[in-house]
Amino acid sequence: MTTGSVAERAEGTPLKRALTTPLLFLFILGDTLGAGVYVLVGQVAGEAGGAVWAPLLVALGLALLTAGSYAELATKYPRAGGAAHYTKLAFGSFPALVVGFCMLAAGIVSVAALARGFAGDYLTAFVTPPVALVALLFLGALALLNLRGISESMRANVVATVIELTGLLLIVGLGIWVALRGDGHYTDLAELGTPEHGAAMAVVNGAVLAFYSFVGFETSVNLAEETRDPRRSYPRALFGALGLVGVVYVLVGVAASISVPTERLAASSGPLLEVVETAGGVPDQLFSAIALVAVANGALLTGIMSSRLAYGMARDRLLPSVLARVLPGRRTPWVAIVSTTALSILLALTGDVVTLASTLVLLLLIVFSAVNCAVLALRRERGGAEHFRVPSVVPVLGVLSCVLLATRIEAEVWLRGLVVLGIALLLALAAESRRSRDG
Repeated sequence: MTTGSVAERAEGTPLKRALTTPLLFLFILGDTLGAGVYVLVGQVAGEAGGAVWAPLLVALGLALLTAGSYAELATKYPRAGGAAHYTKLAFGSFPALVVGFCMLAAGIVSVAALARGFAGDYLTAFVTPPVALVALLFLGALALLNLRGISESMRANVVATVIELTGLLLIVGLGIWVALRGDGHYTDLAELGTPEHGAAMAVVNGAVLAFYSFVGFETSVNLAEETRDPRRSYPRALFGALGLVGVVYVLVGVAASISVPTERLAASSGPLLEVVETAGGVPDQLFSAIALVAVANGALLTGIMSSRLAYGMARDRLLPSVLARVLPGRRTPWVAIVSTTALSILLALTGDVVTLASTLVLLLLIVFSAVNCAVLALRRERGGAEHFRVPSVVPVLGVLSCVLLATRIEAEVWLRGLVVLGIALLLALAAESRRSRDG
């Protein structure tokens, strides 16, 4: 690792400040838009009924609460490390390691889920290789791009985001076409509830999965240190991207409900491909290729977040210092990239998409609760400069929303989450013990 370089002294960080407001907007848009909705619309329909738009809208509202807290903290403390860094400032090193490990685990789990999604129905439109081989090659290729540099990764993201947005707008257009020709399933648009749950609980259950489609926003705070003017750029990029994502997702949910019967939608691992097949006129392979780009882009951006978070935690002495090593010339955290990629490959080989997605949401609810509490705890500090600020009621409602969603997560997923929490607690105890010995 090179320390004290001219670039680092000038920019105040060993990482390269390469992100402008448009690039940050496209990062958040690319990480939030696409991957979740391409893979999970069917599962949301299975949980909530045909009115897929309803849990998507609820999930957006809940995500915006915590997004407001992130906007305040990212503009007040623009450093890699994100939630772990904010928790350390507010509550100390021990809870910071627990929160940081949960966030890190969430990112690794998310990349694994997307790798599984990549190997699903969209890929089988072309080939049907073993899932293990797909996961290894897919995640290995993304790690190489991540290692090459943040600028190169962002250029790839710009292209991929345009492609995946085009794919979702295509679904909206096909839904309109199905409606115009008189084949729409209009009653499904108001179908809320399942044989097991009434309308209210069905919407909340669907929102737990739909929440996965919006959680890309939290990855961007780990890039604040690589953003040229985070205090100005971050709120604009964050809320602009989430607003656009919300509109597109609701329209996609309506299009899917109109075009495909709920039972068929819920049974598919490539639900939007069902819309394409119903509408006709678009080759299945063309849309499958678009969906694969969307999933790959989501995995790339989440992988970037995971590596930057591991790097930030190592620099804060919350993880082994080796994870803070930066590749000379490229200025990318190479040890963190290799380590997080290896763990994602392992999880991709041992879990399914729905279980991994639910586990991710549970871990993020723990992280989001801590971030919302940190906003209130850090209000007594002025920060280094003018920064974005939300009304105090926003983080309070953010905590309550996390509690609500957590109550709807299945016991099996809670068990997995508690294992992660147990590991986090052990790591935190070990870090505190080492810090005490070091004096």
